[in-house]
Amino acid sequence: MAIKLPIYLDNHATTPADPRVVDAMLPYFTEKFGNSASRNHAFGWAAEEAVEIARAQIAKLINASPKEIIFTSGATESNNLAIKGVAEMYREKGNHIITQVTEHKAVLDTCKRLEKYGYEVTYLPVQKDGRINLDDLRKAITPKTILISIMYANNEIGVVQPIEEIGKIAKEKGVFFHVDGVQAAGKIPVDVQRDGIDLLSISAHKIYGPKGVGALYVRRKNPRVQLSAIIDGGGHERGMRSGTLNVTGIIGLGKACELCQQEMAEETAKLSRLRDRLKEGIMSKLDECYINGSMEHRLPHNINISFAFVEGESLLMGINDIAVSSGSACTSATLEPSYVLKALGVGEDLAHTSIRFGIGRFNTEEEVDYVVGRVVETVNRLRELSPLYEMAKEGVDISKMKWTAAGE
Repeated sequence: MAIKLPIYLDNHATTPADPRVVDAMLPYFTEKFGNSASRNHAFGWAAEEAVEIARAQIAKLINASPKEIIFTSGATESNNLAIKGVAEMYREKGNHIITQVTEHKAVLDTCKRLEKYGYEVTYLPVQKDGRINLDDLRKAITPKTILISIMYANNEIGVVQPIEEIGKIAKEKGVFFHVDGVQAAGKIPVDVQRDGIDLLSISAHKIYGPKGVGALYVRRKNPRVQLSAIIDGGGHERGMRSGTLNVTGIIGLGKACELCQQEMAEETAKLSRLRDRLKEGIMSKLDECYINGSMEHRLPHNINISFAFVEGESLLMGINDIAVSSGSACTSATLEPSYVLKALGVGEDLAHTSIRFGIGRFNTEEEVDYVVGRVVETVNRLRELSPLYEMAKEGVDISKMKWTAAGE
């Protein structure tokens, strides 16, 4: 079977829309183009009906009621609405929020914004495996704590947090629990009842749906969560999120959720198999490679590997016919190592050499084998150019070497 290049293995960043999702959306661009808020004619009724079907499809995926699903423009807005909405609505009850240092920026930056308005935020550390310590969480809760926001699964290292246990702690203390479920919903079983989740953020484009649409689950009873809106005008979505609904996008999100629920068990088995094939292929042929984060508590389609004695950007350029992402983020003209990997205690040198592989629904064994070959070949070639690798192989302890500047 001929392999089509480039190969896409960056499915945490975004996923291609499933053709079945596109087929479901297409009629609503042209024939059924009504505004779902138009209650006076058949065009509006058809749009509203389609939106309500999608609401039910999303709710079913996470074991919620359709009335608990609020549509947004995506996960960033969902996270903002959940955190700022609770913060403002319950300000009289308290001003303390708990999150963790490895959250997505959509949560961390939202919390930093609230700190400017007098809120207190505790950023829990993570252990070497990438998970929080539940005792740290218990100790952090105060009488003023109104919200715990912990992501289900990390977007870089794929590590799954002990969400059910966190939910129990939140319930015991009477604190709302928000979960950024973007990387988990549709990939692993997410159940808001079992997990004690009060608010859950979802994004369509991470589960083979369209970009620019997402949802926020907001619990209606035991306890009922009320939110202050962050977008005003028209009172759409029960006043929590005004704005004309993106009907086509919502239909795509609903269909994507339906497909994920129907095919999750089979897809998980396939992706785990491909992920393990990739991991074993690389680790069996290269030394000085390290997996970042827990293997036991991990998404089935993720592996994050650091390749010692190789610069991450050089490796990316060397495998430029494969779409993956590096553990370095380009900020203000300097390459900073990933804050997630630093939080795990990964040294700066190794953090700079990490690559995230995100396997998806449409990847094949042939593609995985090609990627293994290209990565092994490129790492070996780059290490041949590295005097440090040669010295390490000769038994020199590089960490104890003293470096002098040129000319000294």
